[in-house]
Amino acid sequence: MRITSKGQVTIPIEVREKMGLLPNTEVEFQIQGNTVRLKKAAGSSSRRPRDLIRRMRKKATVEMTTDQILALTRG
Repeated sequence: MRITSKGQVTIPIEVREKMGLLPNTEVEFQIQGNTVRLKKAAGSSSRRPRDLIRRMRKKATVEMTTDQILALTRG
């Protein structure tokens, strides 16, 4: 990874998914000797469900009614 001129770095998708780091997740940096540690900020998970729903909104590609989908799940 390289740090940009703005001090930014890209967190790999595998890391973001494993750690649940969604857009707008607040993080903290901890310095221990010559190591920097990144972690979710306390309380940052309280917005996660709302942010997840917002990101998923209008992503469906199947044009079915709710009743049609429920009929499929009930056999």
